[in-house]
Amino acid sequence: MSTRTLTLPITGMTCAACAVRLEKVLNRQPGVTANVNFASESARLDYDPAATAVPALVAVVEGAGFAVPAQHRTLDIEGMTCAACATRIEKVLNRLPGVGAASVNFANETASVTAPVGVVTDAELLAAVERAGYKATLQTAATEMTLTERHAAAYRRERLWFLASLALTLPFLVEMVAMFVGNHALMLPRYWQLALATPVQFVAGWRFYRGAWLALKGGGANMDVLVALGTSMAYLFSVVVVLAGWQGLHVYFEASAAVITLVLLGKLMEARAKGKTSGAIEALLRLAPKTARVERGGELVELPLTEIRVGDIVLVRHGEHIAVDGRVLDGRADIDESLLTGESMPVAKAVGDMVYAGTRNLDGMLRLTARGVGETTLLADIVRRVAEAQGSKAPIARLADQISGIFVPVVVGIALVTLLATGLVTGDWVRALLNAVAVLVIACPCALGLATPTAVMVGVGNGARRGILFRNAAALESAGRIDTLVVDKTGTLTEGKPSVVETWLAPGRSEAELLRLAASVEAGSEHPLARAVLTAAQRQGIALAPVESFIAEVGAGVSARLPGVGTVRVGTPEWVSSETLPDAAQALYRGGHSVIGVGVDGALVGLLALADSLRPTSVAAVATLATLGIEVIMLTGDKQATAQAIAREAGIRSFRAEVKPQDKADEVKSLAERGRRVAMVGDGVNDAPALAAAEVGFAMGAGSDVAIETADVTLMHGDLLHVADAIRLSRTTLGKIRQNLFFAFVYNTLGIPLAAFGLLNPVIAGAAMAMSSVSVVSNSLLLRRWR
Repeated sequence: MSTRTLTLPITGMTCAACAVRLEKVLNRQPGVTANVNFASESARLDYDPAATAVPALVAVVEGAGFAVPAQHRTLDIEGMTCAACATRIEKVLNRLPGVGAASVNFANETASVTAPVGVVTDAELLAAVERAGYKATLQTAATEMTLTERHAAAYRRERLWFLASLALTLPFLVEMVAMFVGNHALMLPRYWQLALATPVQFVAGWRFYRGAWLALKGGGANMDVLVALGTSMAYLFSVVVVLAGWQGLHVYFEASAAVITLVLLGKLMEARAKGKTSGAIEALLRLAPKTARVERGGELVELPLTEIRVGDIVLVRHGEHIAVDGRVLDGRADIDESLLTGESMPVAKAVGDMVYAGTRNLDGMLRLTARGVGETTLLADIVRRVAEAQGSKAPIARLADQISGIFVPVVVGIALVTLLATGLVTGDWVRALLNAVAVLVIACPCALGLATPTAVMVGVGNGARRGILFRNAAALESAGRIDTLVVDKTGTLTEGKPSVVETWLAPGRSEAELLRLAASVEAGSEHPLARAVLTAAQRQGIALAPVESFIAEVGAGVSARLPGVGTVRVGTPEWVSSETLPDAAQALYRGGHSVIGVGVDGALVGLLALADSLRPTSVAAVATLATLGIEVIMLTGDKQATAQAIAREAGIRSFRAEVKPQDKADEVKSLAERGRRVAMVGDGVNDAPALAAAEVGFAMGAGSDVAIETADVTLMHGDLLHVADAIRLSRTTLGKIRQNLFFAFVYNTLGIPLAAFGLLNPVIAGAAMAMSSVSVVSNSLLLRRWR
């Protein structure tokens, strides 16, 4: 048993008893000896990696009610040539002690590594990648190149190598055309052929030898092995024929040189196409201006964003793009927020409203207080999220990973069998050699490695441009497979801006008194119904009373003590008072209203009926989801009569009423246990557990931070129709991935037998292999047309 030592940082311990309990839990795991230190908030573990892996240990800590802070790092990788390279680097990184999850994206040439803070150093990550035969650099804010810039640099590099190789290969191509038309007068002398082919083989083609050697040294095999092996066989055979002076045998310098040049052409076209998969989001980011007009010392000065600070007063004129996130101090304007929400209709902004960097002031003039600048703006956060999602790996990619891991050794075996079988059966070993070379060249698995990540990159970027932010590729894939959507009522189906429309008063009570009591207590709550009560009190000019001992009861209401009045409760009528509700309350429920009660020391003072209108798009959204084969189920804490009225108006057949927030997650789990693939959409703090329990969680962008952080998909526009858009985009992207995998497999499954039976010469095989990668990337780019 090989034991490793690991120190995990722990958060959430409040006393020494916590440390003792966690230590006992950890020591119960197989092969683990743990020592938990409350003072240093850490756990020192001696563990057997064969018995218990690091992710399992982290899960045990979290299961005990504590947390292990994680650190996310992104590495730029150089030298990958196919999916097998990405798979090997991923395995190397995941074998490092302490690494919880590492994912390598071949398409954007990055590795994402998540590990507990302090467990693995940057140097260890870089060294692990370099031991595998590749170059890695840590991506930081100071050194990070945008994906578009990296792709542009890669394209320039590939173009240089291709042009150099093409210049040396052109005489061979002229010779091949001349031979095809029967003109043998243009045949190059053999020593000239040797002189031209050698730099192509060992200078332009050096990358394939280096990549093959590093792959084999690391215990794997990749595309470079196939190209190096195939072209070397043709080149070395020709060298032997030339040096031995065997005039009766043909030489195949043109095959080896043309194959390398065609592979480089494929790399060039691939680099160009990949550059188009990520440029759209970065183009949007560039819309944010680099300077802004700021009030400093009573004067208006234009400053670069790096000099603007939170709290500065920023002036935005008509027609300008807004440079910062800020709250409007003065002025009115219509703002084009399509950059963030995907909606073309302008949004009116006035004093107190938030505006965001990158959006455009269509008319009017605004004075803002800066709330977010540079990397802290909503736009920068969106671009960061999109980049992370584009770099993540979809579950469907596991198929390609598994295949690419064994593909190259199998192909080498097929090529060897082809060589021996053809040579022994026909006695023509030259032909056998060419068939084996064609097998090696046609089988390069580049397209397999590009099939999933390129589609994910385009799909995620397309969603972001329309205000749909996928947390990762897994969310993009899962969204297309759901068959049940659970929706919250307030703020999701409805506008989320309820207002007090009716009251019922206990004998001897006044409406002003009722509103004063309710608003005074609700001032400590962020619930939409609480804001509606406060608004009603403000409109009547009612002054709020001071409160003491404010308490919020989840799913029930809020309570506080008002000096000179007593303990006031505001919430569900049954919780507020044990008195029998008047008949008037039932009438309010039947009208589709939300009803809250106000009580003092257990005595009912009155009832407030609040109405929240349906969003204009909710009925259309429910109908659209039905056409997609998705059943919509509404969960609400309202009474049965209220829920029934709203469900009928929205066109929803299935609903659950009087569901407490803590029970929403149980409802979601219950549906999943019955074989449903469940998604949840919500916008409040109380929706977070249900969002986490669902297979896919959709959060409205205008909702709470907790809901947005918990969800898999954030809808910037906050419209249920965008859920249908997200599902359609997911299904379209999944379709593209399946098409790409089909293309990748077809090239190999058809090409390998043709090459083995001599129906495909090495030059044609090289061209077909190059086109397979280009066709896959081009097919992914068609996703940009999705609407």
